[in-house]
Amino acid sequence: MKSIRQFVPRKLKPLLIYTGILSTGLAVGFAHGQSSRQPPAEHEGVSVVSLGQLKESSLKLQIGLQGYEMKLREVTVAPGGAIKEHSHATRPGLVQTISGSWTEVKNGKEVDFPATRKVALVEDENTVHWLYNDGKVPAVALVCGLSKIAQ
Repeated sequence: MKSIRQFVPRKLKPLLIYTGILSTGLAVGFAHGQSSRQPPAEHEGVSVVSLGQLKESSLKLQIGLQGYEMKLREVTVAPGGAIKEHSHATRPGLVQTISGSWTEVKNGKEVDFPATRKVALVEDENTVHWLYNDGKVPAVALVCGLSKIAQ
C-alpha cells in the first residue's frame, strides 16, 4: 500500500498544512459563535405591543428617578426578520423570550435565546447589539426597560 507522501509533491506539502490550519481556525471561530451576518439598516418584520408603563411621576415619587419612564412591551420578530443594531448606553432593559427563538449579535458573537432558555437577555450600559430570527416561527419576547423621556 502506498502512503500519501508518494502522491503529494514536496512543494504542495506546506500549502496543504497551511490550508489545514486555516480550515481548523475557521471551524473553531464559527463554533464559538462568531457571526458572519451583517445587521440590517432598518428593522425588518418587527412588531411591538405596549403592555404597560410606569410614568415619570410614579418613578420620581417611588425611587426619586426623574426624566425616565419604564415600559413593558411584547416584541415579535417574524421569521427572517431582524432588529437593527442599537445601543443601550442610556436605556437599560431585560428581555425574556416567551415563544420561538432569536439570536443576539454582540461584539461579532452570536448567542441564541430560545423560549426554553430561562435566562433573560440583559441590556446594560455596555450593550450594543442587533437581533434576528432565522427560525420558522415568530420569536416573541417580553421587554422591560427604562428610557429617557424626550424633552
